[in-house]
Order: sequence, then structure tokens, then C-alpha cells
Amino acid sequence: MSNVVFSAKTRTAFGSANSRRLRRQGRVPGVIYGKGDTVHIDLDGRELSGGLRSISASTIVKVDVEGTQHDAFVKSTQRNILDGNILHVDFYEIEMGKTLRTRVSLHIIGNPIGVRDGGVLETPLHDIEVECMPKDLPERITVDISDLNANQSIHVRDLTLGEGVRLVSGEDQVVALVKFAKASASAAATAAEAETAADKPAEKS
Repeated sequence: MSNVVFSAKTRTAFGSANSRRLRRQGRVPGVIYGKGDTVHIDLDGRELSGGLRSISASTIVKVDVEGTQHDAFVKSTQRNILDGNILHVDFYEIEMGKTLRTRVSLHIIGNPIGVRDGGVLETPLHDIEVECMPKDLPERITVDISDLNANQSIHVRDLTLGEGVRLVSGEDQVVALVKFAKASASAAATAAEAETAADKPAEKS
């Protein structure tokens, strides 16, 4: 669990006009939902942006609403398509003593042997679903693919999840694989055929 804490104020005025007013003041409207009644809040925009850069989608943060703390995920953010500023944020509140089911992102590291030998890396899976107590939830799962040769793959069943974490996603799903590109193989074969033909003496008529 992270040490990220977002300070928020209770929001009692609603509607697009009030949201625009908050944003002009450098604040971001948001909500906390999931555990009990929905709590409408607003947060300092600069503090929110800075905190979001240090967490993942499965990081549990604390939202301090005028002294009352909520343990939650950052469920979603809405951003301005022109400048990237956050327009709204949703937090999903959890109970710390209760098992939760959520998705955890996969962090791929390493340069596979097979890629260095001319293969092509594919990473079709970006996260997996797990079940655990909040205290055991990993922020991300690191997958080292350095030793992956051509025509080899890593599956969900090969991942190290950590103590207390149970896999929910299908264990046969492919996380990463290295294969040779058909185009490259075809080009190599064509080049070899051309070289062989060039070495043959011309036939006399």
C-alpha cells in the first residue's frame, strides 16, 4: 500500500457552472463511491496531478476529506483533450479488512535474447485479475523477459504474484512471446535464392 494521500474538501455545489468555477480556482471536482454513500469532493489540481504520476491503477491511496480518511483506488480521470488538465476524478473506496478483486498492471522489463537474434516481441496482455486482502495487493507485477528466446513465451501461470495473492485470470493467457517475423524470413529466403541463382553458370542455347 502506498503512502500517497490526497487532501480534499466536501463539495456541496454541483452543475457545470460550479465545476468550471472550481477549475478556475485550480481545483478538480470528483467523487468517492463504492463502500457507502457517494461523497462529492474537490481537490487541489496540482497536488492531484503530482500524486497520479507516482501511482498505478491498482495503487491504494488515502483521500482525506476534511479529516475523514477513505482508502481507495483512482478509478478514472477525465482530461481536457487540448491541454491534458484533469477535469474530474473518480475514487473507488474499499474496506481494508475485506478481500477485494481487482486488476493489476504488468510491468515488462528486459530485452529478450530472441529479439536480439532477430525475433519480434509481442505482449498481448497488459494486466491480470487477482483476489487478495488490500494489504497484500501489489501495485504492479514485474515480468522479466530477458531470457526469452525465439518461439518461447511466458504465460500467466509463470508469474510470481506474492504471498496472499490468488490468480483469477486464466492461467493459459500469454503475457509475452518472441517469434520470427514472416516477412523477414521470406525476405531472407528470397535473398538466398537470388544469391544461388547468381552463382549458377548461364546455360548455353
